[in-house]
Amino acid sequence: MLKTFQKGGVHPHENKLSANKPIQPIDPPAKIFIPLSQSLGAPSKPVVKKGDEVKAGDILAIGEAFISSNIHSPVSGKIEKIDDYFDVSGYRKPAIFIEVTGREWNESVDLSDELKEDIILDGASIIQKVKELGIVGLGGATFPTHVKLMVPQGKKAELLIINGVECEPYLTSDHRLMLEKPREIITGTRILMKALGVTKAIIGIENNKPDAINLLSKHASSYPGIEVCALKVKYPQGGEKQLIQALTGREVPSGKLPIEVGCIVQNVGTTFAVYQAIQKNKPLVERVVTVTGTNVLNPSNFLVKIGTPVSVLLGKAGWQPEKAGKVIAGGPMMGKALLNVEVPIVKGTSGILVLNREESFRPKVQPCIRCAKCVSACPMGLEPYYLARVSELEKYDLAENGAILDCIECGSCQYICPSARPLLDHIRLGKLKVNEIIRSRNQ
Repeated sequence: MLKTFQKGGVHPHENKLSANKPIQPIDPPAKIFIPLSQSLGAPSKPVVKKGDEVKAGDILAIGEAFISSNIHSPVSGKIEKIDDYFDVSGYRKPAIFIEVTGREWNESVDLSDELKEDIILDGASIIQKVKELGIVGLGGATFPTHVKLMVPQGKKAELLIINGVECEPYLTSDHRLMLEKPREIITGTRILMKALGVTKAIIGIENNKPDAINLLSKHASSYPGIEVCALKVKYPQGGEKQLIQALTGREVPSGKLPIEVGCIVQNVGTTFAVYQAIQKNKPLVERVVTVTGTNVLNPSNFLVKIGTPVSVLLGKAGWQPEKAGKVIAGGPMMGKALLNVEVPIVKGTSGILVLNREESFRPKVQPCIRCAKCVSACPMGLEPYYLARVSELEKYDLAENGAILDCIECGSCQYICPSARPLLDHIRLGKLKVNEIIRSRNQ
């Protein structure tokens, strides 16, 4: 019997339209812009200025805060300016604008396709290099990877879990990466194991990707400490707490991190980026992005330079703007609708989804019928109807006491609600306010 997590979960249509499309590199346009906020944490501080010449791989900004990340240039070119742009939510954020002039790379980067399996660096050196080269979690959260590898004093890492679930409907970037770079992912897994000082790793993949399961199992068989585990298909199994529970039976306590139960979770895209950083000295300057949807003529998986406008990818995939209702950064469950398509691809962009007008239409909101389907669907064991209501009424003390911060914003409650109530919308706002209240209380 296939493993899965126990609490809640839903089964949205998979719609993996681009699963059979190989990763296709695309060239950047004449100008790109690199946001200074590309990780969960503080923005990075620029170390370049207008008029400077840079090569691909050169550092542009330093993450000075504990939770932050370095940012590097994906292209060779000239710094045009450092100015604000409007991000996916419409807020003004700082970015470095670069005029692309060539294809020259920093000489320290190994651009060959040769597989390097021998791991020379020790654990501490691996973590330092991961920090220097700006690696963050590529599953969407963009938590700085070096911080995740620094096990707190008094805690012990026992198990590394590699997340190959990719449970969001439509998205296939991780699936394609596992099929096209399996040996690099296995080597990246071994690198992360060495950094953490663990002897066991499990790669979790949902059973709707049998080709990836078979291929990675074949390559992992040479390393006794690495196991590939097939999982039952259920959303949101890609959530790290749900994945830990599915694979180990351990439950991360409320308000705690996976290290509390001895686990560290890394996405397969992050694992590949770690391989490139440690074995090729390559910073995180590009990633695989799925561009898909029934509105798209050629659903694709692109290898994209960070800073490339979304409009470039949409044009390559053959979208039909006259028929489009929404363009979403991410998947349909957790993604955010874009205000415009000139925003850049960032480290956390796993996909771009185009919905037609019919798919974009929200049904009329009806009164809650007290069916409790949202409670049954919640993978965190929360009461979404209650948290949404107290957030709507601005009773944030009740929201905090109801463990609103445990919500992983998976959208299962809103997906399953027969009354089409905007549960997640209210809960997201409630979480934001509760976090603000907690920060002010702790000052």
